[in-house]
Amino acid sequence: MTAAIRLPQKKDIGLKRERALRRTGFRCIAGLDEVGRGPLAGPVVAAAVVLDLKNVPEGLADSKALTAQRREALFPEIMARARVGIATISHAEIDSINIRQASLLAMCRALAALPCMPDMALVDGNDPPNLPCPVEAVIKGDSLIASIAAASIVAKVVRDRLMAQLGIHYPAYGFATNAGYSTKGHLSVLASEGPCPFHRMSFSPLRRDEFDL
Repeated sequence: MTAAIRLPQKKDIGLKRERALRRTGFRCIAGLDEVGRGPLAGPVVAAAVVLDLKNVPEGLADSKALTAQRREALFPEIMARARVGIATISHAEIDSINIRQASLLAMCRALAALPCMPDMALVDGNDPPNLPCPVEAVIKGDSLIASIAAASIVAKVVRDRLMAQLGIHYPAYGFATNAGYSTKGHLSVLASEGPCPFHRMSFSPLRRDEFDL
């Protein structure tokens, strides 16, 4: 089992960890993060990002700390300057295997989607997936390590775009603004109209023993 580490907090995100790993011999270091564990609808999205340490976009940070406009501005820069793998796990697969397993699987698939084979993975949090390379789990890694921050931005932008598209087909639920999370408005529509085909039926309050279908 990979132990999670807690790095010192600092004001600005940087490349200290990636550079330290490079000095010890690692050459392809991927940052991984996932988005979408909590929502009541839509997929989980994960991203794996291998930064070019000599050509890193400015302003990388935890996606949650950035505005949507700033994430959208950084997204094409990351895609152009880094090697990126992206994976999604559908609402149906989440219901089938549970959200924890779906999140771990999404990160495995994102790593496999990279155009290179990483020899080290830096993963946000304390519950890393089983990957075919060494793994370092970093608590609050998306606010401390540039490659994880980049992965969090990519995953967030991709998922938000998917939910906006879903919102076109199911406008009542407000997916373009709530991204499937359990806002007051979202719950109100669920109570009056019931779920759409993309809701996670294994989640409370959508489970059949909790929700009047």
